[in-house]
Amino acid sequence: MRRSLFFLILCGIVISMVCFNTGCTQKKPEAVDTLVVADTMAVDTVETDTLAQIVEATPMPKAADELFDDFFFNFINSKKLQRARVKFPLPVRENGANSVVQRGQWQMEKFFRDQEYYTLIFDNEKQMKVVKDTSIAHVTVEKIFLQQGSVEQFVFNRENGQWLLTEKNTVGLGESKNASFLKFLQGFFAQPTANNVKDPLPYYGPDPENEDDSKYVNIHIPADTWSDYVPEIPGNMVYNILYGQEYGEGNEKIFLFKGLSNGLQTQLRFKKSGDEWTLVKLEL
Repeated sequence: MRRSLFFLILCGIVISMVCFNTGCTQKKPEAVDTLVVADTMAVDTVETDTLAQIVEATPMPKAADELFDDFFFNFINSKKLQRARVKFPLPVRENGANSVVQRGQWQMEKFFRDQEYYTLIFDNEKQMKVVKDTSIAHVTVEKIFLQQGSVEQFVFNRENGQWLLTEKNTVGLGESKNASFLKFLQGFFAQPTANNVKDPLPYYGPDPENEDDSKYVNIHIPADTWSDYVPEIPGNMVYNILYGQEYGEGNEKIFLFKGLSNGLQTQLRFKKSGDEWTLVKLEL
């Protein structure tokens, strides 16, 4: 990971006490010892697992269970917490076959911990607001394997005020809530060209002709440059988190990249006409 990413992550740990991108709720977290990083430490010598070590050694504030993102940040970074929050024996369903995973069989699931961003899929902007809804009690985290055409679904429920992983399912793309869109993404990300991209493409974000990132513009960019504006082109795997929102096979989708350390967002807006999906706007 880049030096700046580690610096931001470590600062975020000190300031937010291991909360996720949105921060914990207004409740005050339990007091814990202040983390001090020596000024003489070379940031680029920090190992990838340093963040996990910090989280592992820091009790998760009770307030983190109020917001799923806050809990999930701790869940993917703490082996101890993860084992405590998996409801064993964990029911597993794959290709119609049912089984269970016992506590001693569990392997830590890091999800998107080792990359700089994660991805989300929404039908519209209204759905995006559900991320901050503290009344949610059921969430599904999806690991989507585009080329294999399968989706691993990790189902979380809040029981007695605590988030727990209660089951894991593996389904085909066709069984997903975003079936047609995911099948489109198989080819779209595999060959990131100007195909299926509106030309010129509407763009809203920092002025690409100006080094001042605070100046935002509404312009059009050449279709074949769209990939220059995203963190990276996803390979085989993308992620999605279903926060209880109702999905439909509608004609619009928002594919969102969200930075793990800074919460910065990149939105790809798609529309479907007939059987074809098209990227119609890019927004930073």
